Amino acid sequence: MNPQADPSAAVEVPEPERDVMEYDVVTVGAGPAGLAFAIRLKQLDPGISVCVIEKSSTIGAHILSGAVIEPGPLDALLPGWRDNPPPVCVPATADELWYLTKDGGRKFPIVPPGMRNHGNFIVSLGAMCAWLAPQAEALGVEIYPGFAAAQTLHGEDGTVIGVRIGDMGIARDGSQKPGYTAGIDIHARVTVLAEGARGHLTKRLVKRFHLDADSDPQAYSIGIKELWQLPAGRATPGKIVHSLGWPADNSTYGGSFLYHLGNDQVALGYVTGLDYGDPEFRPWEAFQQWKNHPTVKPLLEGGSILSAGARAIVTGGWQSLPRVEMPGALLIGDTAGLLNVPKIKGTHQAIRSGMLAAEHLAANALAPEGFDAKLRASEAMRELRAERNIKPGFKKGLWFGLANAAWETVVGGRSPWTLKVTPAWSSLDRLGARVQPERDWGQRELPPRDRLAGVDFAATEHDEDQPVHLLVHDTEVCVTRCAEEYGNPCTRFCPAGVYEIVDDPDGPAGTGKRLQINAANCVHCKTCDIKDPYEIITWVTPEGGSGPNYQNL
Repeated sequence: MNPQADPSAAVEVPEPERDVMEYDVVTVGAGPAGLAFAIRLKQLDPGISVCVIEKSSTIGAHILSGAVIEPGPLDALLPGWRDNPPPVCVPATADELWYLTKDGGRKFPIVPPGMRNHGNFIVSLGAMCAWLAPQAEALGVEIYPGFAAAQTLHGEDGTVIGVRIGDMGIARDGSQKPGYTAGIDIHARVTVLAEGARGHLTKRLVKRFHLDADSDPQAYSIGIKELWQLPAGRATPGKIVHSLGWPADNSTYGGSFLYHLGNDQVALGYVTGLDYGDPEFRPWEAFQQWKNHPTVKPLLEGGSILSAGARAIVTGGWQSLPRVEMPGALLIGDTAGLLNVPKIKGTHQAIRSGMLAAEHLAANALAPEGFDAKLRASEAMRELRAERNIKPGFKKGLWFGLANAAWETVVGGRSPWTLKVTPAWSSLDRLGARVQPERDWGQRELPPRDRLAGVDFAATEHDEDQPVHLLVHDTEVCVTRCAEEYGNPCTRFCPAGVYEIVDDPDGPAGTGKRLQINAANCVHCKTCDIKDPYEIITWVTPEGGSGPNYQNL
């Protein structure tokens, strides 16, 4: 077994004494849901003490999204925001939807209703969160970036009573370095989880409290994004372009976005459903190939990349919503799974759910009980229910998915059936199980040349001597069963080159191979935790402040 991936190889150290901070409410995650929640709660009751902790070094540094937002919930939260908008905020002016082939494509004559963006805004969600944070602080919210919540704290009866911040200054072998500082315990009457998609604390709480007992498995996609600076005069501010088709085959859910910002910048990216079956598929390479398509490449030639990254997207929708309350805690935003896939939007849902949670707690003496029912009766869930069958329909192929989406749009989601959601980890075909598509993706000339070059644009930073935060619980599987059955798909689905199979004469089971984990490359997308076909990879938070440092993504 590889020591860098084996928690049992750590040095045993005594449990340190820890400082304790007390609040009425602690919120984990300074994304749009967590910040909207904190702002609304302080608006309703300024006397409630609220703390928001965020694992990134600065607010917004780990936030990545398209992003086009519906402004209604933000209007309700901060009625005067349009007089002082976020630094990246461009009114939507035009929508296009394309079907691409390898060498060309065709623009759809009609854009589906959910993808029409009149009245919406293109934003950088990271910049928007950095803009929201001081408005929360002005109301008395305490916000602590660089504080990574490593675990939840529980009372004797199991009730969530807060979170423990991860220790700082731990060496890779588990020993304490000279600058060691024990993480503090934050106690609170209510803990609000706003971690985003595949939150590592939420994952444990869902299991502990059986929150998913009455729901389908959660589904995910991976979104890979770049921000480009174009030559002068080339961008059309407010223009929104989406595509489907190439480079995904008809059995793989995938599509692109291209949003024109001000200052001759464009935000562009590619989304792949992680329920794909081809073990040879490479989401990052698919994105790079799409950039070189004849409809995209002329726009980008002569430009330069400013920032890049990747993030899991929660896509299960209505039927995958877990119970969102438990003793002492609530789930909101993407942690709960509220993104509207057909609209390609989740920010309005995140803000909406955060506000609803604040209003519920303020009206019920900070008691979480009843929030699940309130959320399910809200506009957020009515929106998801109407769209519930659209994304699962694409599991049967592109053309069935499009036909099904048209039907569901016509009937307003009132079909008498609900399509099932299947988990990403179980969707891979074994090598040779079926004829795999030929990935004749064509030439690739635009940067970056490889995934490691892409990591540079994420500006990700991890202390090389901190414990590996990607736990592979049986590395022998990687060089035996996984190599034979799936060809080590982690080396392809990870967008940052974290996983490598390397030669090692002392490798497990006499294979002469071993898994190498390049944890310093990690951009915290969580794809490995989601897609691994053996469910033996667990992503845990690294030292606070580690990870990507996205700029306006």
